Amino acid sequence: MMKLRFAPSPTGLMHVGNARLAVANALYARHFGGKFMLRIDDTDVERSKKEYEREIYQALKWFGFGWDEFMRQSERMDRYHMAIEKLKQSGRLYPCFETKEELDFKRELRRRQNKPPIYDRAMLKLSLEQRVEAEVNGKKPHWRFLLSGREMKWKDLVMGNCHVKLSSISDPVMIKADGTILYTLASVVDDLESNITHIIRGEDHVTNTGVQLDLIEALSGKANTIQFAHLPLLLDDDGGKLSKRLGSISLRRLREDGLEAKAVVSYLARLGTSRDPQLLSADDLAKDYDLSTYSRSPARFDIKQMLALNKKCLHTMEYSEVKDRLSKDITEEFWKIVRPNIDILSEARYWWDLVHEDIIPEVVEENKTYLYLALECLPQEPWDENTWNKWICAIKEVSKRKGKSLFHPLRLALTREEKGPEMKGLLPLIGRNRVVKRLKEACC
Repeated sequence: MMKLRFAPSPTGLMHVGNARLAVANALYARHFGGKFMLRIDDTDVERSKKEYEREIYQALKWFGFGWDEFMRQSERMDRYHMAIEKLKQSGRLYPCFETKEELDFKRELRRRQNKPPIYDRAMLKLSLEQRVEAEVNGKKPHWRFLLSGREMKWKDLVMGNCHVKLSSISDPVMIKADGTILYTLASVVDDLESNITHIIRGEDHVTNTGVQLDLIEALSGKANTIQFAHLPLLLDDDGGKLSKRLGSISLRRLREDGLEAKAVVSYLARLGTSRDPQLLSADDLAKDYDLSTYSRSPARFDIKQMLALNKKCLHTMEYSEVKDRLSKDITEEFWKIVRPNIDILSEARYWWDLVHEDIIPEVVEENKTYLYLALECLPQEPWDENTWNKWICAIKEVSKRKGKSLFHPLRLALTREEKGPEMKGLLPLIGRNRVVKRLKEACC
């Protein structure tokens, strides 16, 4: 059976780059009726935090993505050590005793000699006695995987024909001197043992895929057991790598700002494809999800486009769908009035406060006389949705104004905003006393 995995590291807040990959893997699995695994890659004990792990769970649940299987790398150390022993026995894993400073010096020396700054495999020449002596003297080795030097080729589901020349890459470190097992080794062991069939990840992993294919063969004796798809990188509005700004585009921030999961998933599902973003459920997105629609060029993340989808989503939502996420004092009547004029849910609270609390009105000198006239025309209560039109008609009769010059100064004085929900709905909610107060302050 087809099986995909989403394998985040709990070392920071989940951001839109992570989310895009979660969406891609979940929808692709759902499209083919396959399984979707969540794997927590927490071998970096020092940087991994439970709070970030909880954010991963919350983000996936917010998206509506459950998982069929779960795996945690920190609970699989015995499996990694078995793989390590196998690689040592086959001569594909070897100890290295150079310090960071020594390695930096070697790389710089090769650059000066116009040679590629790859590792020279000097430690392969050490005899067993020399290795033992180094450890006796207190040196702890890091362990490198001996690459085959071949050219690894695969048919990528997005990028097409890909190849990586292993001879141009340094033998990768698999185990740090402090015993930490690194991502490349742990990930391959997990992918093989959990029978992952497809891996969808970012284009920045292409070189790593070549290394992992070599490692897969070394551990399993089989080639091309997994199909890969590398999504082009995301760029920001200025064309720079989005990764530099991801801290400000975390999923937590999007949730707290009031974006709807349906809008975020709909946008990320089509981002970088030949299809326009469309507000759809996860099931509908999965039905026609197709990796062949992705461009091989970087995609530009446009927050305005995502907000447009969010706005469209909110404008179709009933009060019962948002009630639990609104302040308790916001009523259904109020929701229906402001709903057509908000882009994100948190804006509903802004309008509630603007209606019910004291504000400093917008004062425009040339409108003061007009506003005083409008105050004299203000109807007595009770007010309803027809009050605004009655008031405007009365003001028009005595001021001879019309169009924008008739109603715009009133909106500014009562809300401070150039535009917003219809005044016929807001006016009764503001109430006569507050209207009188705001008009008088704007006239002063």
